[in-house]
Amino acid sequence: MKKIVVTGDSGDLGNAICRVLLEAPDYSVVGISRHVTEPIEELLKNYPERFHHLTFDLQEIGKIKDLYINELKKHGPLWGLVNNSAHPYDDIVTNANLENLENMFRVNVYSPMMLSKYIIRDMLLHNVAGSLVHISSVSAHTGYKGLSMYAASKGALESFSRTVAREWGEKGIRSNCVAPGFMETRMSSALSKEQKDRIYKRTSLKKETEIRSVAETVEFLLSERSSSVTGSVIHVDSGTI
Repeated sequence: MKKIVVTGDSGDLGNAICRVLLEAPDYSVVGISRHVTEPIEELLKNYPERFHHLTFDLQEIGKIKDLYINELKKHGPLWGLVNNSAHPYDDIVTNANLENLENMFRVNVYSPMMLSKYIIRDMLLHNVAGSLVHISSVSAHTGYKGLSMYAASKGALESFSRTVAREWGEKGIRSNCVAPGFMETRMSSALSKEQKDRIYKRTSLKKETEIRSVAETVEFLLSERSSSVTGSVIHVDSGTI
C-alpha cells in the first residue's frame, strides 16, 4: 500500500485529494493541518485503517524535522507528498506587509521545501521511486489584481519543483505541479459574485474549476500512470491560460 502525505487536509481541495486517494484501495493517507475539522473526522471514521491525521502548524518550519522523525517516519516507507497547504495574502504590492509576506512564504514555499527534503530522504532510504505533487495556482501564470505576492510564492514553488525533478529523476523520484484555476472554496469565499463572474468569464469554459477535477489530476501524478511525467506544470483551470 502506497502511503501519501497530504498537507492542508482540512481545506476543501486538500480534503478532496484525500478522498480521491482513499477511494482507491492501494493508497493510505497521512493528512497534516492545524485543526481537526468535521470533514477530517468523517475521513477518520470512514477510513480508520488508511487515514491518519497529524495536527501541525506548517508555519513552524523549524519543527518540521521533528515532525518527520517523530511522526511521519513511522508511517514509512513514504511514496508521495502533496504540498497542498497554502496561506492566502491578497493585496496590492504598495500595501505589502512584511509580517504577512513572511507568514505566507513560510507556508507556501519554505514548508514545502523542508517537507520535500525529509520525504525525499525517506524515499532514498527505502529505495522508493516516489512522486511529489505541489499545488500551484493559475495566478502564477496570468495577472490578477491583488495577487502579485501570492503569485510570487506559487512561482517559487514551481521553480523549486522543476529543479527537484532534475536533481532526483535518476532515482526515479518525480516532481510536478498542478495549477488550479479559481475554485469554489473557502479561500475564494471572500470574493463577491460580481468578482467571481469576471474571473470565470476569462476562462474557455466560462465557469469555476471543479475541485474534484483537480484532486483527480493530483492522483494521476502520484500514480504509475504518469510514470514519464516530471518537471511539469499541469493546468486544471477551465481554460484560463
